Amino acid sequence: MPAETTARTRSGPTTRAHILDAANELFYAHGIHATSADRIIEKVGITKVTFYRHFRSKSDLVVAYLEAQSAAEQAWISSVRRPGEPAASLQALADGIGTASCRPGFRGCAFINAAAEFPDADSPVRAVVDRHRRWILGTFAAIATEAGVADADAVAGRLMLLRDGAMVAGYLGDSETVATTLGAAFAAVLAGAASG
Repeated sequence: MPAETTARTRSGPTTRAHILDAANELFYAHGIHATSADRIIEKVGITKVTFYRHFRSKSDLVVAYLEAQSAAEQAWISSVRRPGEPAASLQALADGIGTASCRPGFRGCAFINAAAEFPDADSPVRAVVDRHRRWILGTFAAIATEAGVADADAVAGRLMLLRDGAMVAGYLGDSETVATTLGAAFAAVLAGAASG
């Protein structure tokens, strides 16, 4: 059965999900600017008309891709976080980041990558990136507050910097080393802030 016939038999939400799946794979592996809408259309096996029925532009698809990435990362962070146990929460995050950043095909943080490709701070892509990073900073601030530190926002910024660095270090190390080092760095930031 030809791909377009198969695509026509899918429901609208299913076709949209297939487009997002293809965008996720191609944008992450090859970069957003390097991946054309035509390449995604070909991978999904749909027509341009079908593609543009779901996404008015490639920019709309990029925003939807990042929103899906954000929802997935937020769900993961929420699932490993241990409210009331700041040290355990940070170690669980460090373990997960270590595992993710060392897996085959890892190319860094999708949001940092997108920000590098879209330098205009007023673009819709940067708005999604900024929203997501504010959410993570808020989560780190909540963990810091649970630890009883005086300036939770400053500590959150330090934890975010460590998280970003660990995702880069994943290219260069193994998951256990990244997780152990990040966990120790998280703990040192909390301990330093609590004693200061």
